[in-house]
Amino acid sequence: MMNIQKLNSISPVYHGILPDTEYNVNYEVENPDAIMVRSADMHDMPINDNLLCVGRAGAGVNNIPLDKMAEHGVVVFNSPGANANAVKELVLAGLLLASRKISDGIEWCKGLVPGEQSVEKQVEAGKKMFIGPELEGKTLGVIGLGAIGLKVANAGVALGMNVLGYDPYISVDNAWRLSRSVTHAMSLDEVIEKSDYITLHVPLLDSNRNMIDAAAIARMKNSAALLNFARGGLVNVADVKHALEQGQLRVYVTDFPEEALIGARNVILTPHLGASTPESEDNCVRMVARQMDDFLKYGSIVNSVNYPNCRLEKPVMPRITVLHKNVPNVIGAITQIISGEGLNIENMVNQSRGAYAYTVLDVDSRPSAQTLEKLRALETVYRTRLLMP
Repeated sequence: MMNIQKLNSISPVYHGILPDTEYNVNYEVENPDAIMVRSADMHDMPINDNLLCVGRAGAGVNNIPLDKMAEHGVVVFNSPGANANAVKELVLAGLLLASRKISDGIEWCKGLVPGEQSVEKQVEAGKKMFIGPELEGKTLGVIGLGAIGLKVANAGVALGMNVLGYDPYISVDNAWRLSRSVTHAMSLDEVIEKSDYITLHVPLLDSNRNMIDAAAIARMKNSAALLNFARGGLVNVADVKHALEQGQLRVYVTDFPEEALIGARNVILTPHLGASTPESEDNCVRMVARQMDDFLKYGSIVNSVNYPNCRLEKPVMPRITVLHKNVPNVIGAITQIISGEGLNIENMVNQSRGAYAYTVLDVDSRPSAQTLEKLRALETVYRTRLLMP
């Protein structure tokens, strides 16, 4: 039986994928074989020798030390797209909030009291303060056409908006699923300059941190609304505040509150609600539970964030899996050890991702313990496992 430690409260839907007869899933687990996590910070956690994988029930993995895990032979999974619909719906709410001054109107209504004028008359006199434009016919710029951006772009089309989509790395699958009515922007500048509403849907990387800064805002329409439901670090908050104060930007809507934004003029904040739906949580847990189950049983890697993907079926013969450095001569050293025992390699797969690689060998008979120890002793190898049919 495999032991899986939960670091956060996890939706119980995993029980249908990780049965109690095969897995012990609990909060208090010593030397776990796997870990399921949502937001718990793992950077200072010790990595035990048994740990094979970490499943992040969500998309962001800033709370997990990816390289440290990789160098201990620990595969880290996430669940991209599982919360896409939840975030899309919140972005649509953000578009409406950015247009119709709904939040200002709600706050104003809280102060209504009967007096010289009835509430009804106060409303009729005051509603002109909250006039805002409709979405139909406006231009929506979607930066990033992954699982969430794709849904937002298609929803914008359904709302009657003119949609500009920009993503130089869009996948073939997402390109097929994108509405034909979405215009392919040739550059980031094109989206920034032409859009009435700009929404960000890209991961936060060192290369795009503060991608929306004073220079980018200077190219926007003064009437533009900026929405950020991706990651706070994509936007230079100081530059956005200055632009709002100077009338260079109409409104900023974000799911990532920061101290500098509290009480700022024309800023609408939501408390990181993007994936806060029961459906989203269930989808994330189901996805990551399946990935962990397939890896622990079959060695299959799908949606890893530190090792290459390598989708595998159930083994029909002894299977040796090796997580190792992506450097020359590793494959030769591995196959030499295996052939030295007289084993025949019936099937071999090798995949790489940056500094890390994964080699899987199906062999005609069970390797000896000595052979496995020789593989583990290679300086270039992080972890070796034997999986039997």
